[in-house]
Amino acid sequence: MKETDREAVATAVQRVAGMLQRPDQLDKVEQYRRREARKKASVEARLKAAIQSQLDGVRTGLSQLHSALNDVTDIQRSLADVSRDWRQSINTVESLRDVKDAVVRHSQLAAAVENLKNIFSVPEIVRETQDLIEQGALLQAHRKLMDLECSRDGLMYEQYRMDSGNTRDMTLIHGYFGSTQGLSDELAKQLWMVLQRSLVTVRRDPTLLVSVVRIIEREEKIDRRILDRKKQTSFVPPGRPKNWKEKMFAILDRTVTTRIEGTQADTRESDKMWLVRHLEIIRKYVLDDLIVAKNLVAQCFPPHYEIFRTLLSMYHQALSTRMQELASEDLEANEIVSLLTWVLNTYTSAEMMGNAELVPEVDVNTLKPLLSPDVVSELLDTYMSTLTSNIIAWLRKALETDKKDWLKETEPEADQDGYYQTTLPAIVFQMFEQNLQVAAQISEDLKTKVLVLCLQQMNSFLSRYKDETQSYKEEHLRDRQHPHCYVQYMIAIINNCQTFKESIVSLKRKYLKNDTEAGVSLSQPSMDGVLDAIAKEGCGSLLEEVFLDLEQHLSELMTRKWLLGSNAVDTICVTVEDYFNDFAKIKKPYKKSMTAEAQRRVVLEYLRAVMQKRISFRNAEERKEGAERMVREAAQLRHLFRKLASGFSEDADGYCDTIVAIAEVIKLTDPSLLYLEVSTLVSKYPDIRDDHIGALLAMRGDTSRDMKQTIIETLEQGPTQANPNYVPIFKEIVVPSLNVAKLLK
Repeated sequence: MKETDREAVATAVQRVAGMLQRPDQLDKVEQYRRREARKKASVEARLKAAIQSQLDGVRTGLSQLHSALNDVTDIQRSLADVSRDWRQSINTVESLRDVKDAVVRHSQLAAAVENLKNIFSVPEIVRETQDLIEQGALLQAHRKLMDLECSRDGLMYEQYRMDSGNTRDMTLIHGYFGSTQGLSDELAKQLWMVLQRSLVTVRRDPTLLVSVVRIIEREEKIDRRILDRKKQTSFVPPGRPKNWKEKMFAILDRTVTTRIEGTQADTRESDKMWLVRHLEIIRKYVLDDLIVAKNLVAQCFPPHYEIFRTLLSMYHQALSTRMQELASEDLEANEIVSLLTWVLNTYTSAEMMGNAELVPEVDVNTLKPLLSPDVVSELLDTYMSTLTSNIIAWLRKALETDKKDWLKETEPEADQDGYYQTTLPAIVFQMFEQNLQVAAQISEDLKTKVLVLCLQQMNSFLSRYKDETQSYKEEHLRDRQHPHCYVQYMIAIINNCQTFKESIVSLKRKYLKNDTEAGVSLSQPSMDGVLDAIAKEGCGSLLEEVFLDLEQHLSELMTRKWLLGSNAVDTICVTVEDYFNDFAKIKKPYKKSMTAEAQRRVVLEYLRAVMQKRISFRNAEERKEGAERMVREAAQLRHLFRKLASGFSEDADGYCDTIVAIAEVIKLTDPSLLYLEVSTLVSKYPDIRDDHIGALLAMRGDTSRDMKQTIIETLEQGPTQANPNYVPIFKEIVVPSLNVAKLLK
């Protein structure tokens, strides 16, 4: 207490100190005292109230304990009285055993009297019940059947109570009512027949279906009542429980399964489209059945049956089983596509489970897959494997067909722009399109896989295509008269390469969301390279045709005949222009490069003629005349290739200027300036070699061996700076030895 008092005093001191921190607060001391007095009075009042409440509670508790003690004493006294009375009544109970037996016999006799009329009328009721079943009056028939079963079960129960071990009397009763079980079975058959045809019955006579459901409900109640009594008496009448509700659902389930399995009307042997027809019939039947079940059948069953949800589950399970069976068969590629499209898309679409008439009872998002992911994956693997084989076979066949066209005596067809083409690109990409459209119906992932497959096979196909075009070229070179339309079909092959490139880009743009999807970008550069190589070889083979025809005229260049007035270059220009009139049917990208290559080749052959030492000018007059002729011919060639390159923005002067530069060296009249002119030539064409310079100086015919050696050695000492855009041309020209030059001369 002392410690508490000290703490209270300390707290009070702190509070007073807090109140009297300024002088002006002394005036309020009386006010503070009154406020603290009020607080103290309030606290004391609350404490008194709390203590009073506790005292009242204790007083009440003591009163209740006292009452409880009195009650326990009274109960003790009453139990003692009951115990005494029970001991005295034991003998009385034993003396009433005869009365108990009399009551049991009276109960049995009362049951017999009660069922006496039914017992004597059993044969008649059996006949009436049989007639009612045959007439289809199922409710009335069931009512009479219930009366028969009630009489039988009542008699058997009373016999069981009196003497459960007396099997003879039980057998006698069971035998007398033996027809009852047969009637029950016959009625059940009628019920099952109605249930099997429930979707038809509900449209024609829904009351019949309602009657069946009512009968089943009655039997369910009887089953429950008998099972409840079994817990007390262990007695179960024969044929119970019937479990007709459970059998009803089994019948419906079997009916649904039969309905699904019975839709296959054709086989692969009789109809290639058998699976498509089968799946379409299933779709139509299932949709119609579920709509009827939702709108009509559900109204004939009690709500707690949830009959529509049950039927939906049955149909889904039956469909899943059927799809598993179909998936396990040896399906062809198109059949796998049909099956997967139906399972993955059609089933949940508005054409079937997503139909507006089934909403909201059917939620497609809650439906389980008809096929497991493993089965779908296995089917897709089989499909991809089969598709790979098919694409390889189709591409091979398409190429064989195209090869036969190359040998035709008629020109290939031209497109709307007049460019030659064959049907190969159209056939190939039509096939790719068809397979991609089919794959897109199944899933985006499969579509991408099929696109990758198509591009991979396209890569392999282009390698074979390249080999076949090479063989075509070699076959022609063995006999240039055959095939008759070699040039035209080679042009078509070149154009096909451009068509292939455009089609590949179009295909990827159409069927890929982005260029990195599934790593498809891997195939484009390599295919472009192969196609460009095929086109380049094709253009080269066409140029070979040109230069085979130009060979004789090219051999006249830089000869005495040429110097005296040969029209070789005129003929060359006419021949090239004539060929390029046919080459106009080559598509622009390749025609552009081909024109540039033709110019390079013509100029190269012209320069090769210069370097082959076919002529050595005898005097300045001949050098002047030869140089001027070279300049004129360079202008002719420049005009020709400008004309051929019109529309390409191609510089047709570069190569022809080389001829003019060579002519300037030949035209020079002052030998002392020869070094300067040659050094200018070397600076413009850094790939020119010593033997080229030697051959050029030899062609002039006025330079001594020492002068040649001096010019060459001097040029070797001075480094040359090559133009980064310069395209070498002299490195391809081989200067023959002196003996070969004499032979050529």
